[in-house]
Amino acid sequence: MNDLSTRPYLIRAIYEWCVDSGLTPYLAVRVDEQTDVPRSHVKNGEIVLNISADAVRNLQLGNEMITCTGRFGGVPFDLLVPVTATIGIFAKETGQGLVFQGGDLPPSSPDGGNSEIKTTTRKPNLKIVK
Repeated sequence: MNDLSTRPYLIRAIYEWCVDSGLTPYLAVRVDEQTDVPRSHVKNGEIVLNISADAVRNLQLGNEMITCTGRFGGVPFDLLVPVTATIGIFAKETGQGLVFQGGDLPPSSPDGGNSEIKTTTRKPNLKIVK
């Protein structure tokens, strides 16, 4: 049995919530060799993309790939983002959204505090309740 990732479904859900709420959906992406984005806009191996209807054209939120055409410095660029490279999706105005953690992401380089999304990893904290 093939296990489907929940990541593309959650990305689409948060995107729709942003649009329905009149908010701007931003996609945080870890850039690797399979990610096609303007390299001049990549910082510390990551890029944050505005994926609102005003910012991109032909947005496709597929199960394996997110594609669209955006403009960077006035120049059109066809973006290809593997769903597995997605760090999170959030509303620009409120910061609400989802940050993905888990096994299908490659290890990241330190971001030096420049990323709009911060992820933290905590050890489980269990208590004995009597």
